[in-house]
Amino acid sequence: MKTLYFDCFSGISGDMVIGSLIDAGADPNQLIEELKKLQIEDEYKLQWKKIVKNGITSTKFDVVLVNNSIEGRHDHHDHAHKHDHGHSHEHEHNHEHEHNHDHHHDHDYHHNHEHHHHHHDHRSYQDIVELIKSAGFSQQVEETALKIFKRIGEAEGLIHGIPLEKVHFHEVGAVDSIIDIIGAAILVHQLAINVIKSSPIPVGAGKINIDHGIYPVPAPATLEILKGVPIEQSNIRAELTTPTGAAIVAVLAEEFCSHPSMKVQAIGYGAGTKTFAHHPNVLRVIIGE
Repeated sequence: MKTLYFDCFSGISGDMVIGSLIDAGADPNQLIEELKKLQIEDEYKLQWKKIVKNGITSTKFDVVLVNNSIEGRHDHHDHAHKHDHGHSHEHEHNHEHEHNHDHHHDHDYHHNHEHHHHHHDHRSYQDIVELIKSAGFSQQVEETALKIFKRIGEAEGLIHGIPLEKVHFHEVGAVDSIIDIIGAAILVHQLAINVIKSSPIPVGAGKINIDHGIYPVPAPATLEILKGVPIEQSNIRAELTTPTGAAIVAVLAEEFCSHPSMKVQAIGYGAGTKTFAHHPNVLRVIIGE
């Protein structure tokens, strides 16, 4: 049985998952080709590069949005998450001034609902479901991606007191989430993984500043997504786990445990956006039999 173990010693986010899987040997060019089935490739470009985080060579993966009103790169995420419409994305602890958008749940309920095919201001949960279902992915990839999105949508709906079908993802967050979530499903199936396990999830500590105000870490949606999952105390005052990362691991992992017994075949390190003084901000994946 081919087993994949997420070693989340510094938390988990969507970009860290993709970076770690590419680092462990998944083919990013096949990822690009598969994602073309969504027919939204005019909205983003994918970038990945090797960087060193506190002495560990790792792969940094980014979704760069194109034709967007927000200028510059969107190093979407990592642990800074923009929960609402792009304001105050950096919470206290990000020392880099890229806009980090991860997953996000942005609920623009008040916009009109005439969606145009490209560059929506937001996508509803239903829009994303339709996008995934009409893409023609393999059944496994489609089912995995839908399950992960549903986990985020249900948590958002519960926190904000609205039904699932009324949950909206702001454009920036939606594109990143779509790429990270479907990308994770594509790469896990590409690597022919049979079993996925994970360490307990450190969520970080402190507070983050989002559109709704000052929130505790983990953010309410992240905590809701991690219901039933063991979380771990961390003294790092930052948001270590984002809703997208939480949803990916909550849906994919069938067990949360210490390192399983296996003959190690591949190891990958996916870099987060933030850098901490004494702690490498990377996600490690270990693949073996």
